[in-house]
Amino acid sequence: MLTQLQNDFREVMAGVATPVSVVTAFHEGAPHGTTVSAFTSLSMTPPMVLVSLDKTSRLLGLVRRSGRFGVNILGAAQAETARSFAKKLEMGEKFAGITWEHDTGLPRIAGVPGWLACSVTQEVEGGDHIVLFGEVLSAAPATAAPLTYHSRTFGTHSLLDDRLCGQSA
Repeated sequence: MLTQLQNDFREVMAGVATPVSVVTAFHEGAPHGTTVSAFTSLSMTPPMVLVSLDKTSRLLGLVRRSGRFGVNILGAAQAETARSFAKKLEMGEKFAGITWEHDTGLPRIAGVPGWLACSVTQEVEGGDHIVLFGEVLSAAPATAAPLTYHSRTFGTHSLLDDRLCGQSA
C-alpha cells in the first residue's frame, strides 16, 4: 500500500517528460535488455551517462557481471519496442522478433536513432534502485525524433512556435 506522499510523488513524476531507452547487455552470448526512463547525461569530460535499474532487475545482475551496458535511445516510431522490453519475460525472450547487431561488444537494437556503449564506473544505491554511472566508450548520434514518456503515455518532442515561448521573432 502506497502512502499519500508516494502517490503524490508518482503523480508529479508522471508529469515529467523523460526519454525512453532500452538498456542492454550480453549473458552467455545472448542479448538481454529492459526499458528504462531513468537515463540522462552526466559528464562531458569524460563522456558519462547514468541509468537507474530496479534492484530486482535481472539485467542489473548481468551488467554487474560484465561491467558494461548499451543504451538504445528509442525513436518516436519505436513505442512497441519500448513496450516489449518493459514486459516481465524470461531471460532472452524480449529479443524475440527484434533485429539487433553487435556494437562495441554489446547488443544494439536495429533502427535506434541514438546508441551509447558504456563501461560501468560506479554504482550508487538509491532507494529501491541502483544508479549505474557509465563512461561512454562509443556513441552514434540521434537522427530522429525521440520517444518520450509523459503522463503515462508515449509521445515525442516537437518545437514550439517562438510566440508560444514568449520570444519575439
